[in-house]
Amino acid sequence: MGQNNEISWFNWDSLGSQPDFHRFVKGLIGLIQNLSIFKHDYPLIVTPQIIGEPAITWHGVKLGRPDWSHNSHSLAFTLSYHQYGEQLHVMLNAFYTPLTFELPPLPPGRHWRRVIDTALPAPEDFSQLESAIAIKTSSYRVTERSSVVLMVTSG
Repeated sequence: MGQNNEISWFNWDSLGSQPDFHRFVKGLIGLIQNLSIFKHDYPLIVTPQIIGEPAITWHGVKLGRPDWSHNSHSLAFTLSYHQYGEQLHVMLNAFYTPLTFELPPLPPGRHWRRVIDTALPAPEDFSQLESAIAIKTSSYRVTERSSVVLMVTSG
């Protein structure tokens, strides 16, 4: 059940005084609406049985090693929908210090692009895929208490 109190309320009358928040949320909604992986009628599968089906792979700071313990403060996952050429890697750091996350390797000619990094100041916190900065390293440092979304593109 959702919350219906001061924690979750948003004062839409103050939208004009929060243009960075408005830009970020509009960008996020547009991103989600334009990806086939979020339009699929079936739940994501953990181990793809059929090539091309959308899938989720769980990670921690190390690939393939999520920490499901009670005291864990980080999680990462990769959403893949190869049929549409979509791949997202999401890293969540709820810890009080930065953490370095391993990135899934990509085939030659493909690289990750940073679409979201909530630790960066506006307008760098959200980038359209076409203008997102390429990440050409095998890991990414996620600032404390922040989230990062990377996407794959060709070229």
